[in-house]
Amino acid sequence: MEQYVIKGGHPLVGEVDISGAKNAALAILAAGIMTDETVTIDNVPDVNDIHVLLEAISEIGARVSRPDRHTVKINARSISNLRVDYDYIKKIRASYYLLGALLGKYKKAEVALPGGCNIGSRPIDQHLKGFRALGAKVDIIGGKIVAEAKRLVGCHIYFDGISVGATINVILAACMAEGQTVLENVAKEPHVVDVANFLNSMGANIKGAGTDRIRINGVRALHGSNYSVIPDQIEAGTFMFAAAATKGDVTVRNVIPKHLEATILKLKEIGCEIDEQDLDVRVVSKGNLTNTHIKTMPHPGFPTDLQPLIGVTLSLCKGVSVITEGVFENRFKYLDELARMGANIRVEGNIATIEGVRELSGARVSALDLRAGAALCVAALATDDITVIDDIEFVKRGYERFDEKLKSLGAIIEKVSSERELQKFKLKVG
Repeated sequence: MEQYVIKGGHPLVGEVDISGAKNAALAILAAGIMTDETVTIDNVPDVNDIHVLLEAISEIGARVSRPDRHTVKINARSISNLRVDYDYIKKIRASYYLLGALLGKYKKAEVALPGGCNIGSRPIDQHLKGFRALGAKVDIIGGKIVAEAKRLVGCHIYFDGISVGATINVILAACMAEGQTVLENVAKEPHVVDVANFLNSMGANIKGAGTDRIRINGVRALHGSNYSVIPDQIEAGTFMFAAAATKGDVTVRNVIPKHLEATILKLKEIGCEIDEQDLDVRVVSKGNLTNTHIKTMPHPGFPTDLQPLIGVTLSLCKGVSVITEGVFENRFKYLDELARMGANIRVEGNIATIEGVRELSGARVSALDLRAGAALCVAALATDDITVIDDIEFVKRGYERFDEKLKSLGAIIEKVSSERELQKFKLKVG
């Protein structure tokens, strides 16, 4: 099993190119099977979740090719199997987008219940509510979601809670339904807008993505398209907080600063210097950062995916900070690992109180989920010690060449897969 081993104590300095948004790409690739014509999607991140989804799309009969590591071509004319039971698909949450895509195009789908990171309850009831409102019969049988409809008919749907997954999935199912569908209390995240823009490039008629109400006028068929995925705001935020925690100077390149507003405001609040350009954001941390309070919320609020990253940063800020987790109840699991590195933290329910310490120390810790793993890497970089991080498969699911990008900024980090390699690293760095 691979591990990251990190020797901290070096400020991150330089420029880093941000990859395409994983969460947008997964939904867009699923939407790509909704036409019989070829779609070409570029700026696709080269991460494990993408590989798994493309394997599943190939398994049901679509033709998938990779002209290069960041471009995918899909032609779904040859799909012959509407049952997605590929073993690994259960490991990624976004597998459920194949349900909306297949149901929308073929009016029938059978997809294994999704997996993903264990960060708390993420029910799919709003997905199923939306499918049923459109006219589908939906059951859960033997660990699979089975949906079928003679016809899908547009309707008015009010989501009981804001859900990115449900918003995207019902858009997929509704864009080829008869008549108009109106979705209210929807998610406004940038990747929701990106999926709607991709579908519109294929001939769909979707208006209002990014607002509280989305209107979808069903069309008879979709056509091929060339499309580029938006940059990953979470990857960008990860490197921005890494700059803050290590007293560094990092420019994230090829980003959309508008998508990073909540992150930028919090970094300014704790004392970082920020320079925004059209496609770049520079973060300079000179130390002496101060405390703040945050509450994670759906977009445009502070994103839950960056909560572990700001949590690590706040553990090194002067004063007492409070984090209220408003999205996922298990998002604080990383704090136990961070405490092993010397952080001073108290958790009560969905509220974490963090009293800043002068420094963290190296330890052996585990990446309990995707963002927790990235956060622990940042914590390790902020120490003067050696830290070993287990279970890095979680990190590789969502970050492209994470260790290589950190190295380009001056980090001392290696992937190792044996005790011998670990000892060799320790001898090399002293």
